[in-house]
Amino acid sequence: MENFKNKVAVITGAASGIGAALAENLARQGCNLALADINEKGLEAISERLASTGVQISQHVLDVANKKAVERFAANVMQQHKGVNLVINNAGVALAETVDQMSYENFEWLMNINFWGVVYGTKAFLPYLKQSTDAHIVNVSSVFGLYAVPTQSAYNAAKFAVRGFTESLQEELRIEDSNIQCTCIFPSGIKTNIAQNGRMGSTPDKYHADELRDNFDKYAHTSPAQAAESILNAVRKNKERALIGPDAYAMDIFQRLMPSKYKQLFVQGTRLANWWRDKRNTTA
Repeated sequence: MENFKNKVAVITGAASGIGAALAENLARQGCNLALADINEKGLEAISERLASTGVQISQHVLDVANKKAVERFAANVMQQHKGVNLVINNAGVALAETVDQMSYENFEWLMNINFWGVVYGTKAFLPYLKQSTDAHIVNVSSVFGLYAVPTQSAYNAAKFAVRGFTESLQEELRIEDSNIQCTCIFPSGIKTNIAQNGRMGSTPDKYHADELRDNFDKYAHTSPAQAAESILNAVRKNKERALIGPDAYAMDIFQRLMPSKYKQLFVQGTRLANWWRDKRNTTA
């Protein structure tokens, strides 16, 4: 897919963050859009901002965790746009909670959105993408789909699952000599509201989960616009995987060099942070 002009792109999680940036980028290139999000007001806002581009935009209030709703969404997109070329399964949520303290409700909530939402979106649109001569699926995983982090077991599980699901799909599409290309995306720290809007479960104080959420922007080095441009470049080049952000490349290399020992560094880093915070509080 060398260009996006007059194509039809589906984006979930389109009301903010990377999804909104993708919509803006594609609209500037003349791509028609089917925008989905559970946030109706956010959808209306992004659609209004893009109205002047002249592309066809449809809005779809959607819970990606609802399989039947996703299937209806796909049918509605085909009815309104008469075709689809690019599907970007981007919607996602965050959760900070240890395995010991995590409620099943929180675990299922995250998995239903971050993993099953990708599965539903992929399967619902596959029959329609097969009808196009120029088709592509983008599934958004995370650098947390490459390595594990304390208090992120649910998020890690979902993003590792997205990676495995997508890589298996890539193999199947290649065996079938399909017209559909597929890319798995691994963003690192992107300046979005995912951390602020995520759930904070029952996490022992020593993990500093609340501080990490409050200081998320300090660790996020890539803007949504930069992430969107990198994702679309990966689509143009038919890349099967794309790392987004300089810290994603650094952590990918780090994990490859130390596939088991990297966990020791996270443990020691957390202990060092505990020591430093205790010392600082004692001094104060």
